Amino acid sequence: MPRPPIEIAVPDLTGKLAIVTGASDGIGFNIAARLARAGAEVLMPVRNKSKGDAAAERIREQTPGAELTVQALDLSSLDSVARFADGLLRAGHPINVLINNAGVMNPPTRQVTEDGLELQFETNHLGHFALTARLLPLLRAGNAHVTTQTALSANQNGINWGDLQWQKSYNAFKAYSQSKIAVGLFGMELHRRSLAEGWGIQSNHSHPGISPTNLLAAQPEMGRPKDTMAVRSMRGMSRRGILFGTAESAALPAVYAATNPDAKGGLFYGPNGFNHLGGAPAEEPLYSRLASPDDARRMWNVSEQLAGVTFPA
Repeated sequence: MPRPPIEIAVPDLTGKLAIVTGASDGIGFNIAARLARAGAEVLMPVRNKSKGDAAAERIREQTPGAELTVQALDLSSLDSVARFADGLLRAGHPINVLINNAGVMNPPTRQVTEDGLELQFETNHLGHFALTARLLPLLRAGNAHVTTQTALSANQNGINWGDLQWQKSYNAFKAYSQSKIAVGLFGMELHRRSLAEGWGIQSNHSHPGISPTNLLAAQPEMGRPKDTMAVRSMRGMSRRGILFGTAESAALPAVYAATNPDAKGGLFYGPNGFNHLGGAPAEEPLYSRLASPDDARRMWNVSEQLAGVTFPA
């Protein structure tokens, strides 16, 4: 028997522009759908444009009149990030909500992007870092709420400072953890710098718990021809309401963190169920690996160099 959906109150977002990366399926799709239902104009930057168009049509079927725009963005390409951001800067519309959600997970062998960087590090962290930097004028103009999606794995392993690109000894899960710690450090440092520099941006974090999304499903382009055993197990347990969330419930911590008046900058939100695997969104303690200002500044400086972008001092 299907479990009843979890509902949260979302304020009226009519007239607000929200950007959700990775909105063509899974958690990102459900984030975009919930924001659209609240009245936001939602921009869906996606790697696969046809898949994004189909996702937008599904949202319109659920919410007639939903304002949705699909544009191409590949977070594993700094050129793609620059083209996408330049288009928005030319249009000049203030951005009110940015949810840095898109990600890839555990390619079995080390993959390198066109920029010569490890795939997970660039897609999950550096692409979002560069995107936020380039969009900063529009984020400031919209007094934006920026919510960065990290993961349970950001509470494991660490930053491989001596080999950020995993050239010497690739470990898929440790590289994934690193990417989620890195993007979490970025979100915390963005909050601190916004306060210090008066940018007017609220930056916080969310994590979705665990749900059966496409992160661990078959992705031949990443060298994974079949669904993993993990995702098959998750699907069965999720359907039965055991431990894990659904793609719909896993979207809610980011929606809450980005829109709820009680959600504050510098804080961390996730599911409130057992071990934070599923459940309704709630504040939870920040992971120790995301708490060091020194690590955050170090990652920020490295990221500016690798991405070729700078935030104003």
